[in-house]
Amino acid sequence: MTTFELPLKGMPCGTQRYEYHLGMDFFREMESTDVLSAAVDATVDVKRSGDIYELCITVKGELGIPCDRCLEEMSHPVDDEYRVSVKYGEEYSDDADNVIVIAESSNTMNVAGLIFDTIMLTIPIKHVHPEGGCDATMQARLEAHRATIAEEDAGDREDADEAMPAADDENNNDFPCDPRWEALRKLKDNN
Repeated sequence: MTTFELPLKGMPCGTQRYEYHLGMDFFREMESTDVLSAAVDATVDVKRSGDIYELCITVKGELGIPCDRCLEEMSHPVDDEYRVSVKYGEEYSDDADNVIVIAESSNTMNVAGLIFDTIMLTIPIKHVHPEGGCDATMQARLEAHRATIAEEDAGDREDADEAMPAADDENNNDFPCDPRWEALRKLKDNN
């Protein structure tokens, strides 16, 4: 397994580059169930300036993720960059937006989580195939289900319309009235 530990304390001043090729082993290790296939290259450039380490994480490649509509695998391009500053302090803290404080006792920093987060944040909340790209069988099932729901909703509206008397039928004694509507009418008349 690839090591994602960066040796910060022993790093010379200047810029160091670390490169990783990430496949499904990485995403399984990170316990991601959202990724079905992966081929992503990640680069971590670390620039040391005294006690501050500037990290630039660049990710580029492709993920296979499930389509929200048909559940079949779809291709999602990954191309993003994340910058963060790292410095030593009393204890670990990532409360600030772009600054991470690591404990003075740490000689290394594991960047696997930062790389994973950078990749996963490229996935939109709703991810579907382009129009016409979904699995035809699943699309047909979805359309059949939509028709059933629409028919049920229309039936529910008709039932509700039948139970409620029309405004102009208010004084028509031949119209059978639901006792609940009659009770509401009495309340209205008393006010």
